[in-house]
Amino acid sequence: MSLAPKNIHSYPKFWPYKKGLVPAPLLPMSSKEMNELGWDSCDIIIVTGDAYVDHPSFGMAIIGRLLESQGFRVGIISQPSWHSADDFRQLGKPNLFFAVASGNMDSMVNHYTAEKKPRSDDAYTAGAIAGKRPDRATTVYTQRAKESYKGIPVIIGGIEASLRRIAQYDHWSQTIRRSILSDSKADLLIFGNAERAVVELAHRVAAGENIKQITDIRGTAYMRQGIPEGCTVLDSSEIDTNRSLIHPQADPYVDTSNNNKDNCGDKTDQTKSSKIDPNQGAEQVIHFDQRTKGLKRKDTVIRLPSFEQVKKDRYLYAHTSRVFHLETNPGNARALVQRHGERDVWLNPPPIPLSTQEFDSVFELPYTRKPHPAYGKLRIPAYDMIRFSINIMRGCFGGCTFCSITEHEGRIIQSRSEDSVVREIKQIRDNIGDFKGNISDLGGPTANMYRLQCRDPKIEAACRRLSCVYPGICPNMGTDHKPLTKLYRRARNIRGVKRIFIASGLRYDLAVRDPEYIKELVAHHVGGRLKIAPEHTEDNTLSKMMKPGIGSYYRFKKLFERYSKQAGKEQYLIPYFISSHPGTSDKDMLNLALWLKRNDFKPDQVQAFIPTPMAIASAMYHSELNPLKKITRKSEAVKTPRSGQQRKLHKAFLRYHDPKNWDVLRQALKQMGRSDLIGNKEECLVPYSRIKSAPKTQRPQKRKNDFHHRISAENTKKHNR
Repeated sequence: MSLAPKNIHSYPKFWPYKKGLVPAPLLPMSSKEMNELGWDSCDIIIVTGDAYVDHPSFGMAIIGRLLESQGFRVGIISQPSWHSADDFRQLGKPNLFFAVASGNMDSMVNHYTAEKKPRSDDAYTAGAIAGKRPDRATTVYTQRAKESYKGIPVIIGGIEASLRRIAQYDHWSQTIRRSILSDSKADLLIFGNAERAVVELAHRVAAGENIKQITDIRGTAYMRQGIPEGCTVLDSSEIDTNRSLIHPQADPYVDTSNNNKDNCGDKTDQTKSSKIDPNQGAEQVIHFDQRTKGLKRKDTVIRLPSFEQVKKDRYLYAHTSRVFHLETNPGNARALVQRHGERDVWLNPPPIPLSTQEFDSVFELPYTRKPHPAYGKLRIPAYDMIRFSINIMRGCFGGCTFCSITEHEGRIIQSRSEDSVVREIKQIRDNIGDFKGNISDLGGPTANMYRLQCRDPKIEAACRRLSCVYPGICPNMGTDHKPLTKLYRRARNIRGVKRIFIASGLRYDLAVRDPEYIKELVAHHVGGRLKIAPEHTEDNTLSKMMKPGIGSYYRFKKLFERYSKQAGKEQYLIPYFISSHPGTSDKDMLNLALWLKRNDFKPDQVQAFIPTPMAIASAMYHSELNPLKKITRKSEAVKTPRSGQQRKLHKAFLRYHDPKNWDVLRQALKQMGRSDLIGNKEECLVPYSRIKSAPKTQRPQKRKNDFHHRISAENTKKHNR
């Protein structure tokens, strides 16, 4: 598993197409479309829970077009009926394998709110119709695909598979669920950005390799029995050992803002001697805390606590989360293994990020940028939102504990070239008939991490921090926004382009390092309002989120207002906040509500914390422990809002201005000893309750039609008898 991977476009085209492959106008979704292309079969069939949109913001389009560029015939089965295997046979038997994904979202997040209420619509479905995919779609689709054609391999991927690749807490069932590999019985799982792994896999299967024997591709997971001979096992299946640490592991969350650059990487010497465990077979077994110096990472695997252990023991669950997240850097990650019953789930190290040239090529494949015509005039809300947006980067080194980007895309930024982005804008201008000159976004997971990277590749490869910006920005992290500013200027000067907006989330703690970028952004790329996400104001909560203090927000706000005024524009910041995050107390939410009132913010929508699978904050939520620190039986407790009543209260604090929440807030304020915040004074959070006065006694008025009144009264008496 080399760190200098093969270029994804260096493989020879699949043999049926050596003489030349013409890209399909659209990847076929029916046998009729296959016939029109002259295909007798598909080599690979992608099954997805989303409507098929041939746009590089949709996973099935990227993977489908990439495999097509390799010479494979690729078909799409979109949102099949899962009640039988019939829909999975509509394109015939694939020659190589099925590739299954739930879509751009985890199906449970897609279906249910944070309070587990069914959502009324689905942004990734034509007509926004809910219910077009099953709960736990990846598992269900895999089982139906296996029923449709016996013996055909099924590969799973996408965000649902990535976030469920080991045992994970499931908010909707409130249980610890097995790895999705175990539940679905898939042959292989591809996690993270799949391009590199899926291309290699497709060519190797096409060359005749047995899917069960392909176990060495980075970014893949599979089930196996036992540990290969020659491996060294770092046993991390227990905590609270009596073994002393001669050279304890460096804390990956230590603030390095005042240190020199050599302290960023984990340069720990591991000098304890190893031993052979006679109960484990031929492999070396070393306790995780007794790592030896000179171990070869490619021959080392870390054993996590088993599914059965983490299901019963919240301490081991939190410990597993910590160890897992410390092994996410492609430069130094080891393989992970977790026992499920009699078999192991084996996770290879994460994939090596794409080079700029590879990344450019993926986003410049021949997408039509339109939904499949089978949907007619039905709107697909997710497509409407991104149809004129352009992805310029992927990944995020922020490490926010509630976010799934770390587990899926990783923390190393992959950026496109400026020329590639410009070519895509021109392609939209020249080929999309209803383009009016406005690009809705130039961004990605984060708007302003374009081309930001560690100043030293060696330090980056050795680093074990989960965030390059918390608790302070690492001195090794470049914060120069000049390449992004240059891209903005060039893009908006393209003939036919009127406005370019920035809609992706902005890391304002990074932006304040480059005021020239903020000036450029404010003057040309804000449509009156800019959304940013402080998430909270209180340090207690922010420390569990790994988010910067509110002071960074104030610094950004000052620059934003200054440059807006210089540009002669009246513009506003719209801050986003999360309620009920692990570690948040009622007092924290009260302080946030008072901050909102002082700053005259009245949020219309409230984001309640959702414990998505495998996120660090989800481990906090389930275990009520803090995996950001070493887990012991004496680890600090993290008080977590879990009850429906407390979560409702925390949402009410964010919407303090809504009269529907005033009764709840009055009761809570009284219980918290803060009745002084109830009243009509400026500093009060909610007004006094209105006491309805008794109605005045009035003489009964004579009805205009007394005859009908008497008849009605008589009928009522008869009915009551």
